[in-house]
Amino acid sequence: MHELPQRHRITVEHFYRMAEVGVFAEDDRVELIDGEIIDVPPMGHPHAGVLDYLAKLLIRTVEPRAIVRQQLPLRLGNYSEPLPDIVVARPRDDLYIDGHPTSADALLVIEISSTTLRFDRNVKVPMYARHAIPEVWVLDVSGQEIHRYSSLEDGHYASTTTTPLASRITLDVLQSELDLAPLAARLTDAQAI
Repeated sequence: MHELPQRHRITVEHFYRMAEVGVFAEDDRVELIDGEIIDVPPMGHPHAGVLDYLAKLLIRTVEPRAIVRQQLPLRLGNYSEPLPDIVVARPRDDLYIDGHPTSADALLVIEISSTTLRFDRNVKVPMYARHAIPEVWVLDVSGQEIHRYSSLEDGHYASTTTTPLASRITLDVLQSELDLAPLAARLTDAQAI
């Protein structure tokens, strides 16, 4: 009888130890997803521009009721510590100096997808649901759409909607509205060049 070998899942603690002993170069961009080390692809200029614009808009909209964190770790249990593009998190007295936010701190996670749309939708979104993140957006840069996931039920998102980027979008958890039409217009102009 031939059995498949067992996969060895790396814990967040192992991941940290690997970084401490120099397994990763200082400029390596990696994240831990369900016990596997995943390389984060290089960020192109459209992705960077969308990230910067969206982060500034969110900061103006939600602070001081929430903190906007860009491409920083989000601790999800023992086997996952992704680097979401944006996490809108509850304010904490320690300013997250004593530890990365966890799923209990996250109000909204946003993934900006220039080259990773399938991975973000098929791997990361279900992971966020299993860890009870209340709302997730996957912003498809080339398609100029936002895929929104909310209404958690039994570790899955019961509500999935796709909204054109050139819309006003309500951030349900903080009862705020974001006007993304200027961002969509700029992306359209850039793609026309």
